[in-house]
Amino acid sequence: MDTAVLREHELDSLFQEIAEKYGYDFTLYSKASLKRRVHRICLMDKLYSFAELRYRLIHDPEYLQRFVEEITVNVTEMYRDPIFYKTLREEVLPQLATYPFIRIWIAGCATGEEVYSVAIMLQEANLYDRSLIYATDLNPSVLEKARNGVFSIRHMKQYSENYIISGGKKELSSYYMANYDLIKFDDKLKERVVFSTHNLVSDASFNEFQLIICRNVLIYFERELQHKVFNLFDSSLEKLGYLALGSKESIRFSNLEQTYKKIGVEKIWRKVQ
Repeated sequence: MDTAVLREHELDSLFQEIAEKYGYDFTLYSKASLKRRVHRICLMDKLYSFAELRYRLIHDPEYLQRFVEEITVNVTEMYRDPIFYKTLREEVLPQLATYPFIRIWIAGCATGEEVYSVAIMLQEANLYDRSLIYATDLNPSVLEKARNGVFSIRHMKQYSENYIISGGKKELSSYYMANYDLIKFDDKLKERVVFSTHNLVSDASFNEFQLIICRNVLIYFERELQHKVFNLFDSSLEKLGYLALGSKESIRFSNLEQTYKKIGVEKIWRKVQ
């Protein structure tokens, strides 16, 4: 399908239908990003008209699920931007250590690389056993991958380098078992993790956290939706808690800017009011 065939008003109408029928609301996602991803899906699935795409999405719930998976997939890796994790390790975890119980929300956790990164850091700081990590994503199938803790071994060299730069205290390989071309993380790293579906667009706050991590998700949202999600995070974060975003995301120019203080050069803010 030619991208030009994907007319914006038709896509808007389709996403409105999907929101009303299935509860997946993409109406405030970045239009350019959505159009690229929809075009890619049409090419992969050999859909040659907008009418064909719409029919399958509205009348085939299984295909709708596949569509949601493709639309919401985000690139992720362990210890991505290692200096970010170094800042977490050196400046945020010592503050979290002052709490008797630590609640962390990793929103938009995708296939879970970030979840295991944080779990390992907590373990190395002797904080894991009094922490609870809520790992959420809109997409149930990627959550299942995250829950399994199984990843391709070909990524582990890069992940190990990231881990060392982030201040890792052991060998990353000490946390997983390798079997041919796959690795599986130690099940202990999941004992303090709750994996659950959560829709940042439509679902409410469900706990009060000392740290919320949501990296490289909001870049796909229009500004109006970004502000809505920031307010969700603000209502979910207790005073003096931390909000960590991706390298291209910021609370600057939002209504929260005055109530948060930036930590170092990384995209980490502390709620001060």
